[in-house]
Amino acid sequence: MQAPTATSPHPAPSLAHFPVALFSTVMGTGGLALAWHKAAGVLGWPSAVGQGLTLLASLLLVIVGLLYALKWLRHPAEARAERKHPVKMNFVPTLSIGILLVAGAWLPSSPAAALPLWTLGALLHLSFTLVTMSAWIHHDHFEIQHLNPAWFIPVVGNIIVPLAGVHLAPVEISWFFFSIGVVFWIVLLAVVMYRLFFHAPLALRLTPTLFILLAPPSVGFVAWSGLVGGLDAFGRVLYYTALFLALLLVSNAIRFFKLPFFVSAWAYSFPLAALSTATLRMAELGAGAFFAMLGGVLLILTTGVIGLLAARTIQAILRQEIGHPE
Repeated sequence: MQAPTATSPHPAPSLAHFPVALFSTVMGTGGLALAWHKAAGVLGWPSAVGQGLTLLASLLLVIVGLLYALKWLRHPAEARAERKHPVKMNFVPTLSIGILLVAGAWLPSSPAAALPLWTLGALLHLSFTLVTMSAWIHHDHFEIQHLNPAWFIPVVGNIIVPLAGVHLAPVEISWFFFSIGVVFWIVLLAVVMYRLFFHAPLALRLTPTLFILLAPPSVGFVAWSGLVGGLDAFGRVLYYTALFLALLLVSNAIRFFKLPFFVSAWAYSFPLAALSTATLRMAELGAGAFFAMLGGVLLILTTGVIGLLAARTIQAILRQEIGHPE
């Protein structure tokens, strides 16, 4: 019998095990593009950075989208199993969220390109919401240990639709999606906190998803301020909730630094980008110079984090660490 070679520590990656969670790379890059667009307007930072990130996010959407489509064509059984998996199913809507964020990133320079992308993303995300919530309600296999912050993605992700929607469609459509997202954020937040407080800690692979807690109030604030046209009491509640959650996560930073790299580490990216955008939006709405400074610091930090995630992901691909059964 032939012994395994020392140069092949992993079996060859298979498209059958291509993780749908890689769409979170699109979310992170698209969210960073939106943050840099906001920094260009609020801080006068170079607009070329946001434009470059928009192109990169679009390229990632095409590449990851094609690979995921090939997975469905060549390995439909594995793709269906992923779609029904009690944990992985919640990452499938990262596809539609990625499309929505790319649409928003194109909005400043090309509304004509943004509109069809936004329409596709909104319709697709609504369908994912209906399918996922139906699965939650009519399930026979979900248990409390399956619950983690990634459960926010399918339903609370609707809160992203108004970011570009207020500029591209009748405002009532944006209110529809915002209402879904904010109401079920409150519902799911209570359930997720119950799971975190009273049950076993999250698996190491899922620990980065704690950063997803940042996203709903951060994006919610940006969406709300766009819908109402200014800064009001509810907007402040949303923003300061996000800021508190950021402080809570930072106080546990050492736990995150000790984690090995997983694809799920991209869960750091979009929430940090969303908080950066929300902070810059506070400055834009006249909350004070402190928020402009804080927004700039957060954006630099977020850019660095996403750069490190990109480097580690490329390294994992070269080492054939992605594309294996989990």
